[in-house]
Parts: sequence; structure tokens; C-alpha cells
Amino acid sequence: MKRLLAAMAVGLVLLTAAPSAAHAAEDPQDVHPAIAEALKEIPGGVAVAPDRAVWREFDMTLSVVDDARLAVRAVGSCATGRICAYLGTGLTSMYASWGVCGVLPAPSGQTMRSMANARTSGYAQARNGSSVVATAAAGAWTNVYSTVTSIRCVL
Repeated sequence: MKRLLAAMAVGLVLLTAAPSAAHAAEDPQDVHPAIAEALKEIPGGVAVAPDRAVWREFDMTLSVVDDARLAVRAVGSCATGRICAYLGTGLTSMYASWGVCGVLPAPSGQTMRSMANARTSGYAQARNGSSVVATAAAGAWTNVYSTVTSIRCVL
């Protein structure tokens, strides 16, 4: 009987704690300022963690880089099969990543300084209007030295 009561108490605690953890990222106080700004700039995004937001329409993820948590990835912190755009040179600072190819939106108000192409084929172009300002081949990265309005992924 004591075990049953203890199990029920633990279950009740877990049930009441889970919703608050699931909604933590929705509280603007809990979201990284850079994530909050991006959510304002690009419609349709949802904060899924204090340091991460997603836009399902673009298969886009925006993350704040925590150097202590970097895992082995295809190109720097850019996961296999994705295109990543970073605010810092050398794949540093906050970044956005996309899992789809095509012409992808570059967040306005942010200056992209490097990008990675962690796909196994094709290339990614950083573009200013119709002009190509930087290109990253499959499995490579490059710094970007010009304003970027979109990213074009070609398989």
C-alpha cells in the first residue's frame, strides 16, 4: 500500500511539473534575447527552448551556440544534411539552420558573417538580391563579407 501511495505521489508530481517545463520557452522572460528578436522578425516561428526556435514552414531552426555543448557534426556545429548561417565569422555566435533546399530567408536586422553546407552534395549561396556574395560547397563552410538577403541551396 505504501508503494502504491508513493508511486501515485511521484506520478502526480510528474504530471504537474511537465506542463510548466513544456511551456517554459513560451514565456518571453525565459527566451534568449536573440531568439526573441528573431521570433518578432520572422512570422510563424515557435520557441521550443530558451536557446532555440523553429519555423516549420521553412524547416528552419535558430539556435544560440553554446560552445560547451558542441557535438561532433558534419561541418562545425552545423548538423549533417543542413545549411547553417552564423552571425559570427568562423561558424561562431548564433545561427539559423535549414533542412530544405531552395531560396531561404535570411533574418533581417542580423548580419550573417559565415555559413556552412553540411549536405553531401550541391552548394549553398549567400545572396544579396540576385548577386552571389559567398558560396559553400558540400561539406564546407565560408566566411561572408557582404549583406545577405537570402540563401540559395542547390542540390
